[in-house]
Amino acid sequence: MEERTMPAATRNAPDRAVRYGFAFIGVLLIAVNLRVSFVSVGSVLSNISNDLELSNAAAGFLTGLPLIAFAVFSPVAPGFASRLGLDRALWMSLLILAVGIVLRSLPLPGLIWAGTAIIGLAIAFLNVLVPSLLKRDFPARVSQVTGTYTATQAAFAAIGAAVVVPVAQTSPAGWRLALGIWVGFALIAMAVLLPWLRRHRSGTDPASTPKLAYRSPWTSVLGWQVTIFMGLQSIAFYVLMAWLPTIEQSRGVPPATAGIHLSAFLLISVFASLAAGRILHRGSDQRLVSFASGALMTVTFLGLALAPDLIVLWVLLGAVGCGSLIVIALSLFSFRTVNYPQAASLSGMAQSVGYGLAALGPVMFGGLRDVSGGWTLPLLAAAGIMAVLAVIGVLAGRDRVIGGSS
Repeated sequence: MEERTMPAATRNAPDRAVRYGFAFIGVLLIAVNLRVSFVSVGSVLSNISNDLELSNAAAGFLTGLPLIAFAVFSPVAPGFASRLGLDRALWMSLLILAVGIVLRSLPLPGLIWAGTAIIGLAIAFLNVLVPSLLKRDFPARVSQVTGTYTATQAAFAAIGAAVVVPVAQTSPAGWRLALGIWVGFALIAMAVLLPWLRRHRSGTDPASTPKLAYRSPWTSVLGWQVTIFMGLQSIAFYVLMAWLPTIEQSRGVPPATAGIHLSAFLLISVFASLAAGRILHRGSDQRLVSFASGALMTVTFLGLALAPDLIVLWVLLGAVGCGSLIVIALSLFSFRTVNYPQAASLSGMAQSVGYGLAALGPVMFGGLRDVSGGWTLPLLAAAGIMAVLAVIGVLAGRDRVIGGSS
């Protein structure tokens, strides 16, 4: 009969389509959780500082704490997945994230710090493990799914930035409820991913992958150039996420409007990322686009310092610059390496060291604000760092790879 002679792959196509569709929804739900729970803090940072009597340096440390966790815990994630299996590790990371969000919102001394650190731990694990999930479940469509996944992160972060201020202003619980509501996204993702826990028990065991010889990026000047580029571009993004609403409010912009500006920043960066991804493949190297994006951020911080009345223009330029820079940084992991294991090693190095550098940005920015009593000095210092980024972009963007070992 025709049914018996039908190829197995054809007979299983509907089941496979359902499975891929389910997995795709799961990936997007994970993406929803990767930014909104900590990016939204910037919009209510002044409320938190006033309520808890935080200095600007302490407030900067609060926003930088997740980045410290990224730097510390990113190298641990593969071992975590190896022990539990990829699906269990992802689900447990979401559970840890939910716990952190709840703890951060409880009105008990010290829990805002503990909860924020736990949130950083969870997102560090998810950041590292999601690419493994994409390679396993979408091997033929990694780039398409990655694009949608990245856009989803930014879109929901934008929604969070716009929503958090009205919630904080209208709720008796204030900023605590505004930051606590994001636990709902984590719980929804956990519910959707729950059926996956009995599948792929072994996950992505590093021991099962073939060992290919390559030079360690830790011993390569080029590897360090890519890593520094990753760190400096992260400083630009996280300083703006942490302090842009506060800077605007100090200059008379209403809190709700500042939140909308942050939301617009994130939405515009989505389109900038998509455009940068198309441009990167058209040249022989990435020097020009890397330098131009770094220069754009230099102009953004100079503009915020010297021409604050043009805030909408600087929000636009900053969004384009940051949206381009993150795509360039992530693409360099592949462009500058000879094989996938080396790319993974460079990615781990750049995320660990790079986010360590990025974590210093909001803290130093707040500290300079405390010392100077204004925003001009920290903004000019940030502009100087972005000028260094533009130069490093030229070096990291050359058409070279980290040499393979013999």
